[in-house]
Amino acid sequence: MSDKKLWSPTTTKNTLNLFTEYINDELKIDNYAHLHRWSIEKKEIFWSKFWEFSNIIGEKQGIIFKDSENFIETKFFENSNLNYTENCLQLNSNDEAIIYYNEQKQLKKITWYDLKSNVFKIAHYFKTKNIKKYDRIAAVLPNIPETVQSFLACAQIGAIWSSCSSDFGPKAIIDRFKQIEPKILIISDHYFYNNKKIDTLKNIKSILCELPSIENLIIIPFSNEQISADEFEYTNWNEILNKRDKYEIFERFDFNHPLYILFSSGTTGVPKCIVHGSGGSLIQHKKEHQLHLNIKESDKVFYFTTCGWMMWNWLISALASKATVVLYDGSPFFPSNEYLFDIAEKEQITFFGTGAKYIDYLKQNKVNIKDKYKLAKLKTIASTGSPLVQESFVYVYSFIKKNVHLASISGGTDIVSCFVTGNPNMDVYSGEIQCAALGMDVDIFDEKGNSILQKKGELVCKTPFPSKPIYFWNDKNNQKYLNAYFNKYNNIWHHGDYCEKTKNEGYIIYGRSDATLNAGGVRFGTAELYRVVENIENIIECVAVEHSLYNDTEVILFLKIQPEVTLNEDLKKIIKFEIRSNLSPKHVPSKMFQVKDIPKTKSGKIVELSIKNIINGYNVTNRNALANPDCLKEYENIYQELKKN
Repeated sequence: MSDKKLWSPTTTKNTLNLFTEYINDELKIDNYAHLHRWSIEKKEIFWSKFWEFSNIIGEKQGIIFKDSENFIETKFFENSNLNYTENCLQLNSNDEAIIYYNEQKQLKKITWYDLKSNVFKIAHYFKTKNIKKYDRIAAVLPNIPETVQSFLACAQIGAIWSSCSSDFGPKAIIDRFKQIEPKILIISDHYFYNNKKIDTLKNIKSILCELPSIENLIIIPFSNEQISADEFEYTNWNEILNKRDKYEIFERFDFNHPLYILFSSGTTGVPKCIVHGSGGSLIQHKKEHQLHLNIKESDKVFYFTTCGWMMWNWLISALASKATVVLYDGSPFFPSNEYLFDIAEKEQITFFGTGAKYIDYLKQNKVNIKDKYKLAKLKTIASTGSPLVQESFVYVYSFIKKNVHLASISGGTDIVSCFVTGNPNMDVYSGEIQCAALGMDVDIFDEKGNSILQKKGELVCKTPFPSKPIYFWNDKNNQKYLNAYFNKYNNIWHHGDYCEKTKNEGYIIYGRSDATLNAGGVRFGTAELYRVVENIENIIECVAVEHSLYNDTEVILFLKIQPEVTLNEDLKKIIKFEIRSNLSPKHVPSKMFQVKDIPKTKSGKIVELSIKNIINGYNVTNRNALANPDCLKEYENIYQELKKN
């Protein structure tokens, strides 16, 4: 594994250093390892000090960390109170709070003053519909300013938010929202993707039939067109904003009051409903934004995400640091491959976040950003969603910007935050996530629960943190919660990532533990195989799974290749040679197949488990959780061929 240094900090002017100075009257902390250790060992002091340092609005009182023998039952800030929305709406100026673009090049800018005013109007509407704290408000929306405003109004009055992105089909929407019984549903009339106008109201009647809890439907017109929906009752969004009535009260709720319900991907059954608390989400996001990624007041923060991915929730919290959030809705590759950087240049974006697959795509298509754009204000590029491979690290510094902090970050919907993340004071090494996040007691365990260094193992978190789920919805005795994270190691959070801690104190994630491959007794992560194969010319993407034989297993590799290219014997030889040379002979797959597409979740993550189930003769029960379920037919046909041999 190469550990080539790609970037070193050129300044000490960052928020992490300001925080270290803030606490150093008593502590005399001299390096990050020391600071991290202190943040774990003295949780109550660390989180209390960070609350004060980051000026969280609320009443901090009572015990900060109430320990328990049970990980789930520990509590942070149990007697403290705050309002999430109050923390996000501290400014009242005519500066920009939200900047919005879509692939049709529509631009909207919303000031802090107008954002606050609109949120108050929507909150008033919710109140007139008798929405109380703990009631659920659900949304099926594109990534538009109205989504942010609806969420903030929901949080302002203590109701619980939950959203799906507009590309979710009716069954995926029903599977999620039927469990949580929302009273209000908010939807747009249409949206655009890849220059196609997509009607979101065509399935609304069937959705409403399956969700009897819904008492009010709000429709947001995506463009300034007339809504044509006469066959059911609804409120037009514009009617709400055209009224003068406002609800301007910020009632402060318990720190652990539920803020939103996020859903697991649903690829192994009905999606789990993960309930996150308002205080835990807020303080964790502010810590990551300010200390790890140096986001400051007036920065412009962009993350390419949909409203069905936790990175949307993470992005919106940047408002609490008085930063401007930049939203984008649509395909990142329309009208051109570099359109997002066109926006970054025009708006002088300081923080640019995206999924690793987007960077991989730019690399494979040899898109040269730095020759076209200066990106003078850009301080940080963040990547998540899947492991960012070494070559993509190198691509960022060679073809996007040389002097930029590249922060590969990793966590999950489960914690609505990160276990391992960026650090503005540390060097960036190719292929490595820089550090464990402050307050996160991260380690790598072997199968027996021993801590290991510079070896591959299981990513765990040994002690609690504020953004752990407060509970799962309708989860008697926390059974789903326990089964999700505490089955492998006793009272230690097992995250399900296959990982290694490096000599640089960084982390390499090799993929999901349940997707690791076993060939000839050697266990290895899918990400290390993908980085080699996807570097070969004409290969767009690949996926590998383990296939069970009578008394052994084999690795099968599926390849999505450029349309004009065929997987012939010559290409197979090249693939085998590259894998053998870069990894080992044991990594070479037994069989290879060319496929038209690779199944992915709605947030763009490859679903190895669905293919693994098909190839081993099991059913894939929850196909509606996939963005492209039709492609599974191809794998079923391959399975039938395998059965014959």
